[in-house]
Amino acid sequence: MSRTTKDLLYEQVARVGKALASPKRLELLELLAQGEKTVEVLAREADIGIKLASAHLRVLKEARLVVTQRDGRFIGCRLSGEDVASLWANLHEVATEHLVELRLALQQLVSGPERLTGQTRAALLRKAASGEVVVLDVRPEAEFQSAHLPHARSIPLSELKRRLGELPMEKEIVAYCRGPFCMMSTEAVELLRKRGYRATKIGDGVAEWGASGLPLERAA
Repeated sequence: MSRTTKDLLYEQVARVGKALASPKRLELLELLAQGEKTVEVLAREADIGIKLASAHLRVLKEARLVVTQRDGRFIGCRLSGEDVASLWANLHEVATEHLVELRLALQQLVSGPERLTGQTRAALLRKAASGEVVVLDVRPEAEFQSAHLPHARSIPLSELKRRLGELPMEKEIVAYCRGPFCMMSTEAVELLRKRGYRATKIGDGVAEWGASGLPLERAA
């Protein structure tokens, strides 16, 4: 293999690395790992302007990580494949493993979300299937419909306070949202504990669950 050819191969892989070299673009990938969203929704969720969101999405699209499709006056965006969601999950997992600063920051989120292993994921799956625990998805309903952890129950954070009566007091509640950097499950756990529930949160979202090779459920 010639040096020129080898350099070209690395250069192509570097296109993906360059696209990931932005905190906001990583956040957009995390949001899109929850399901298809419009540019307007992504801008609002990432707390940036529509023009800046469009610019970031253009970089991700050029790296073939994101695809877009116009529907009338709106542009829908989605990941180009489930492997892109796994890429995001594996990237932040490696960063958490090697960056002390990141681990310290995560520990401030209600003592840090529980990091699941293959064994603990399987155990949680068994407990949820048997009804021993209630797995609570506090993301928006549309994200739950796109994909969710097996046996999970959907109560968006914005509705949790008025729907507490739907949750059994005698069972442990395990909340999750978009992943370890998401604060929605933290807020849910704080509310549940104040109301007398036994509640914990996990760092897994659908991207992390899928990257581990475990099944996800989707709405019919």
